[in-house]
Amino acid sequence: MSDASPAHILVVDDDPQIRKLLRRCFEGEGYGVSEAGDGEELLSRIVEQKVDLITLDLTLPGRDGLSLARDIRSTSSIPIIMVTGKGDMIDRVVGLEIGADDYISKPFHLREVLARVRSVLRRAEDRPAEAKRAESGRRDVTKYRFSDWVLDLATRELKHRDGTQQKLTTAEFGLLEMFVNAPQRVLSRDTIMDLLKGREWTPLDRAIDTQVARLRKKIEPNPEDPSVIKTVRGIGYIFAQEVEAS
Repeated sequence: MSDASPAHILVVDDDPQIRKLLRRCFEGEGYGVSEAGDGEELLSRIVEQKVDLITLDLTLPGRDGLSLARDIRSTSSIPIIMVTGKGDMIDRVVGLEIGADDYISKPFHLREVLARVRSVLRRAEDRPAEAKRAESGRRDVTKYRFSDWVLDLATRELKHRDGTQQKLTTAEFGLLEMFVNAPQRVLSRDTIMDLLKGREWTPLDRAIDTQVARLRKKIEPNPEDPSVIKTVRGIGYIFAQEVEAS
């Protein structure tokens, strides 16, 4: 999505006034824009033309936005920003769990819409390079040694050097595996969410911080003063230990 080829946004909403408002907003920023008023039109659009991002209203005639998002995500990685009612917290959580990238609440401010669109598009651009770098260090590796620990991918076990095993949840295991594949690199929360997307759990925004805190309690000598997973203020985290892969 370079300057020569601006991102193309598909606005999906059954309210023509909202579609018109968002079209003007996006076109004013140089984006290409298409519109769809229902699910059938949405599915036709993404087959007929290249779409870089979808803003998807969850309340549509016929098929609802959640079922459409689930179908799109099963075959495509097109970024999706859900547009939800102010109180639809359950729909937001479900939407994020099935693979939507972000959400906007109605009524919305255009400045916030643009900020979220830019953020999601930026993450979509960065995702292939980050994933490739992470995958390059993962091939043919079954064990990672760091600090006083050995992480065994084959058995999904984390063992201390004294031989005791530390039990990890699925989320904690996935998070630790990601960190040992990217040692001594600063990872933003957005990058962490992108690298973890598609695994056995889907991280949701600030839930990353909660999972990091839980993981620290299990692997840090002093969780109150972390030496393994350090916080980079205002950005994210860094796995500060040397990692030996075998």
